[in-house]
Amino acid sequence: MCPNENTNNNNNNQQCCIANILQVITTLQNKSDKFDCFPEGCDRPFLGPIPTTTCFNTRPIELYRCSDGGLWNFPYTLNGTTGTSSVLRVENVEGCCCTCRVLAPNPESTADTLPFVGTDSFITLNLNCVGALRCLPDTYIGCA
Repeated sequence: MCPNENTNNNNNNQQCCIANILQVITTLQNKSDKFDCFPEGCDRPFLGPIPTTTCFNTRPIELYRCSDGGLWNFPYTLNGTTGTSSVLRVENVEGCCCTCRVLAPNPESTADTLPFVGTDSFITLNLNCVGALRCLPDTYIGCA
């Protein structure tokens, strides 16, 4: 639980809310690679606006600590370069834990349309330590 909230049951409700949202994101991401891109209709089975060359397969997120409201940052290594990033791709949600891939800024010229790349760095978070999440615009993330 968040510090100084041991007697407050609101944190458990907040954790459930965040876990539910992350589960929806994971479901959308898992479905995105099972369909061809059909740019028509409100029920199109992919994330993001009408794609031009690729379907979106990721809704990047940022997570905030419940203890002080600060943004979580995690280390990664990409092509021999190390850094830290606050941008994540949800890979799995189980109960109050989620596993995420750390995303790095795209070093290529396609950064305008594809701002992030996947890394081989994964983290597992206890959602009791997450106070808020922010969803970033949908994008396509290739394998690291």
